[in-house]
Formats: sequence, structure tokens, C-alpha cells
Amino acid sequence: MQFIDDAEFQINIDLDQGARISSLVWRDMQFAVPFRGGALNYGWFAMGPWAGRVRDGIIKSPSGEEFQLPATFDPPHAIHGFGYTSSWEDIGPGRSFLQLPDPYRGATLEQTIEVLDDAIRWSLEYDPGECDLPAWLGFHPWFVRDLDRGGSAEVEFSAAKMFERGNDGIPTGEIVSPVPAPWDDTFMEIRGTPSVVWEDVARISIESDAPYWVVYTEDSDGVCIEPQTAPPDAANLGITGENYIEALFVFTEE
Repeated sequence: MQFIDDAEFQINIDLDQGARISSLVWRDMQFAVPFRGGALNYGWFAMGPWAGRVRDGIIKSPSGEEFQLPATFDPPHAIHGFGYTSSWEDIGPGRSFLQLPDPYRGATLEQTIEVLDDAIRWSLEYDPGECDLPAWLGFHPWFVRDLDRGGSAEVEFSAAKMFERGNDGIPTGEIVSPVPAPWDDTFMEIRGTPSVVWEDVARISIESDAPYWVVYTEDSDGVCIEPQTAPPDAANLGITGENYIEALFVFTEE
């Protein structure tokens, strides 16, 4: 476990559970959804070497060779990479390192979480080594619906475009106009700064250059705003993701 104890923040990073932020307290309020029995639905975790679902868990090399990814949590699809279910190595304050397993053996992930005044800067870098498989990255923060005071979380989010979502929850590749919430959807060309707001209490604004964002509002305990370098199932959509992602989570009083 890593701990960041700052004047405003107290953060627990559980290295054995995906190097995720398992607890995030700002000004005595808890903003991370606690453990709920599974790896997918709590804390703030990084997604790599892929983010979101990969259809049927099949990833292909540039030469066309197919590899089966684990489909343990969302069969028959693979979801959110290896990072969130792995034990990471402590390499310094707020920093952690992961050597990836087959079929990404030889590739690595490095995560950094640091506090800057009233903000958290979160970065993730993928080093492919000799691995030539497609890779893309993302962040999956679970923000609590309700604090111990104030209103329930509301998502402030606007985008020009979104992917059509298939019946299996995976983008079809068709780009459409955004539909009203509730969402479990992938967006592009965001407008303004995505935020989560607890009326009369707090706001978290998310600043990132990420070109794709997944927003999930269909859970009674939490909401998710997830910047990604490529959309879910990117490799099968013919979309290439970057090997680095960074986001700044800015906390302010409402």
C-alpha cells in the first residue's frame, strides 16, 4: 500500500489490487467508491494495455496473428486491461510499475499519482518493449454518488460526437450525435471541462488532452468519467491509441 498524506488529501493506493486509489479523502470527504465485492466497480484504477472492452477478447498483431485475452470479468469480452487485477511494484512515492504478462510479455506500464495543491495529477505510460500488439490507455475513476452531506453527484459533460453502442455494450464504429443521459457511452470532441458536482459541497473538474471519453452514469453508488487514448475495442475499429495519458483532477468547493 502507498499513502499520500497532504494538508488537503489523504490517498491510499493499493498496489496489490491494481495500484488503484482505494480511498481518496479531500477535506474529510471520501470521493472514491469503496470495495463492493469485485475488481471492476470500486476505487480509481488505470486501464492498460487496453481500455474498455475488446470484442471476444481477440487481439491481433500487425501480421494478423490472433491472441486470446482473458475474458474473466465480462465474458466473452476482455475488459480494461491487465493493470486493475495485477500487483504492481512500488518504485517511489505515488509511482508504481507493472511488467505485463502474455501476450504482452516484455511490455510495461508505469503509473504516477501526485498531489498539486487542490489537484491530483495522474499519469500512465506504456512501454511496448519488443511487443507489437495494439495498446491504448485510460483512467477509470469511480466517483461516489453521495458524500456525507450535500446533493448527489451530477455529471457535467458535453461532446459533439459519440459512438453508437451495440447491444453488447461495445461501440459499433458508427459515429452519431450524442443522446441524453443515462450513459454508458464513448464520446469525442468534448466541449468545456468535464466535471462531477455535488451541489453546495464540491466539484471535481477533469482536465486532459485525451481524444476519447467514456461516461458511465447507470450505477446507483457511483459515476465514472474516463479519459482514454482510444475507444473501447479500438484495435478492431482500426483506431490507434497513444502510449501515454495524463489527467488533472481539480477539487474545488461549490
